[in-house]
Amino acid sequence: MITETQFSAPQLEKSDTPPSKSPSLVSLEVSLLTGGIDKPYVYGLATALMARGIALDIVGSDEVDSPDFHASATTRFLNLRGDQGEATLFEKVERISRYYARLLRYAAGAQAGIFHILWNNRFQTLDRTLLMLYYKMLGKKVVFTAHNVNAARRDSKDSLLNRITLRIQYRLADHIFVHTEKMKSELATDFGVPASKATVIPFGINNAVPHTELTPAAAKSCLGIRPEQKVLLFFGRIGPYKGLEYLVDAFEKLVSKDETYTLVIAGKEKGGAEEYLASIRARIQRDFRPGSVIEKIEFIPDEDTEIYFKAADVLILPYTEVFQSGVLFLGYSFGLPVVATDIGSMSEGIAEGSTGLLCKTKDAADLARVIGDYFASDMYTSLNARRGQIRKYALSRNSWDVVSEMTVNVYTRLLKGEQS
Repeated sequence: MITETQFSAPQLEKSDTPPSKSPSLVSLEVSLLTGGIDKPYVYGLATALMARGIALDIVGSDEVDSPDFHASATTRFLNLRGDQGEATLFEKVERISRYYARLLRYAAGAQAGIFHILWNNRFQTLDRTLLMLYYKMLGKKVVFTAHNVNAARRDSKDSLLNRITLRIQYRLADHIFVHTEKMKSELATDFGVPASKATVIPFGINNAVPHTELTPAAAKSCLGIRPEQKVLLFFGRIGPYKGLEYLVDAFEKLVSKDETYTLVIAGKEKGGAEEYLASIRARIQRDFRPGSVIEKIEFIPDEDTEIYFKAADVLILPYTEVFQSGVLFLGYSFGLPVVATDIGSMSEGIAEGSTGLLCKTKDAADLARVIGDYFASDMYTSLNARRGQIRKYALSRNSWDVVSEMTVNVYTRLLKGEQS
């Protein structure tokens, strides 16, 4: 757990100048294989590597494209995936088949010596086995970022085939990045990955979402929320492991004593979570007065994201199964304190009493108590000042400068033939 001292005196300071470009790095050629998803992570890592003079091929889709990827002579954006919008089953099959064919052709002719997989593609079994073997046959050094060591276990969908194919991918990878020490420990315990083959890197703070001069008061007005309301924000893709039902239970306890609380739920359900979300929405409609819960059950575009984080007084992460959350660091990018369950490695990212508070998992009563404690603390009463402190804290620990430096060090060792 992070202490108050660590919060107020971070070890790293973010520089106002870009990282220096070592002549030895300019010749480093890397292919970022994005799976066509997660624009914030792709953008943050790619632009940081570009600033260090790395020659990049970014293999992506319409979803992750950015003008910045087309403004550098040493960067190529290869939109092999294209549009991933709604389509018929036949169109989806044709589209994904065409994508894999393009990917195989690209890999065969790619100059990059490092293939860095940020996310697998849709067919996990294929990507973890045959595609990994193909890259290795081409002589590529394969780096893999395991954002989740075993996402199927988190989603209660684990199977023998899932664990076997994960083990194959982890064995074939030359090096693996994870975001917490607990994740590194799980790699070793569950999949036999030696400690020397895995590196813990911070989860980079989201810098792909626009920040404007919008004030918290104006953001509340945009959502039709009165200035005196205490706003709780639940943000992101919605699935059973996110624990939204416990937040709804806790919210009921809070509003029974204080009607100035407002809950904002913003995000789209994950695939397969339709019934889960429908049951929660039915309960909200049945048990809460109109206007106390604001539901935006849809994809929230980047340009609208700051409205929710600036309108909120606290971010709530009531997760029941997770190691680390990108939403936490998105919240930090807006200086928003958090109340989160003490699950996985969440405590590694929260300076309790300074950037947020922790509560018990699957315990609505404790969640309600901790939310009440938050609104009685100076994190809330001095929120305007606290926002700037939290943002500075996150930039010192989770800047992409830090992430890219650690990443490039691994690339360099691999190309020199040093042991991972």
